[in-house]
Amino acid sequence: MPGHTDNSITIDAPLDLVWDITNDIENWPQLFSEYASLEVLSRDGDTTTFRLTMHPDDNGKVWSWVSQRTVDRARRTVRARRVETGPFAHMNIRWEYEETPAGTHMRWVQDFAMKPEAPVDDAWMTDNINRNSVTQMALIRDRIEQAARERRSPAAMPR
Repeated sequence: MPGHTDNSITIDAPLDLVWDITNDIENWPQLFSEYASLEVLSRDGDTTTFRLTMHPDDNGKVWSWVSQRTVDRARRTVRARRVETGPFAHMNIRWEYEETPAGTHMRWVQDFAMKPEAPVDDAWMTDNINRNSVTQMALIRDRIEQAARERRSPAAMPR
């Protein structure tokens, strides 16, 4: 069975703020704890091709790959795929955003398959992505909610 994950979180912040912060990919190394750097390789309309590099893993290995990401603000969705797939046969990610009374509901759906020679199988990677998505989404929620509070504070208001 190919891998499939579906994770979501509600962020107590306006959709526009959540959209802007999570789609400012050049800032991802400050938004996600796992990324050491991001280099934009090309832009074509709403599609960006970029290289992501992670911090070294527990064994000192640095993982890096090229992804392509297409934003559709009108539909409040983003579609991404790995171009350099590394240990994956394929990796596709869909981000969805929905305004709710509690804030912005952000959802990540990932469909993938590991290559036969990969060091882990689909089941292991599914568990890993599910664990990591919960961690990263909570971190993103906290950072965006802090930004929202700062924007609402009286000190941030123009005089």
